[in-house]
Amino acid sequence: MDYVRLGRSSLKISRLGFGCMGIGDKGWRNWVLDQAESAPVLNRALDHGINFFDTCDYYSNGRSEEILGAWLKNAVPRRELVIATKAGNPMGKGPNQRGYSRKHLFEAIDASLRRLGVDYVDLFQTHIWDPAANLDELVEALDAIVRAGKALYVGITDMPAWQFATMHHAQATRGLARFASVQNHYNAIWREDERELMPFCRSEGVGLISYSPMGRGFLCGVGRRDGTAATERTRTDDYMQKIFGRPADHAVAAEIDRVAAAHGVGSAQVALVWVLARPWSIAPIIGATSPEQLDGAVAALHLQLSPEEVKAICRAYVPRPLPGDA
Repeated sequence: MDYVRLGRSSLKISRLGFGCMGIGDKGWRNWVLDQAESAPVLNRALDHGINFFDTCDYYSNGRSEEILGAWLKNAVPRRELVIATKAGNPMGKGPNQRGYSRKHLFEAIDASLRRLGVDYVDLFQTHIWDPAANLDELVEALDAIVRAGKALYVGITDMPAWQFATMHHAQATRGLARFASVQNHYNAIWREDERELMPFCRSEGVGLISYSPMGRGFLCGVGRRDGTAATERTRTDDYMQKIFGRPADHAVAAEIDRVAAAHGVGSAQVALVWVLARPWSIAPIIGATSPEQLDGAVAALHLQLSPEEVKAICRAYVPRPLPGDA
């Protein structure tokens, strides 16, 4: 396993991050692994040298954090892992139990630390974006959380580039804790952040830890797309069916399938390698729910695509229209 710096920081994370949305409570999503089922997958991640684990308070209503924390106590010393979590999604019915007010963020970090059973997280991130958030209040609250020692670094997940740039400027000019990372939706059939957000992050040295490199399973082979070999997750993932499925998406997927066949590997590996090979990619986050999926992902680190193969996958892509242009 290779290790890379998280943006301009000196923090070293594994070239692949382990996404913990798939561990928690089956009552939240029926494909989620419970505590007993998740242990072999987490152990395999550790065996492969993965040290970066990304969870969230919203996953299984906090159960994901609890399982990760319980596993951590017996698996490895805390100092050896980089633990990331997120806040912002609803954690109750009240209007202040979500979003990015100082009140909610302070309560959210304390609750996450309790569930994880740790004194601090390495990375604390915003989650689903609220475009009406007070940007000054958000950066000030995150800075206070870092100064209190409850998080070492802060980052964001999915946000319009102009709002991220506004906060980045405020942090730089006011001496506030800077964003170390951006976790964004990015894969061969979802590339809209290449327009503004990702070039800005590369210019400013912000680490990109993109999620969903396999397009929520859409890029894992024709059987996932036509349902003949679908997993429980792809069968029940209405979000995947809502955002993917354009003719251009199928064209990109077909190119990935073709390249995978030429190399004698799975389509999921080629989809992951495409992301890893992009100039702005730092450490994509994978949501493996079996040891075998992890094995395949780690094997992809040693797979190289030719420039022609990368270009063929890129040529098949059709950008989505800008908001208001559709």
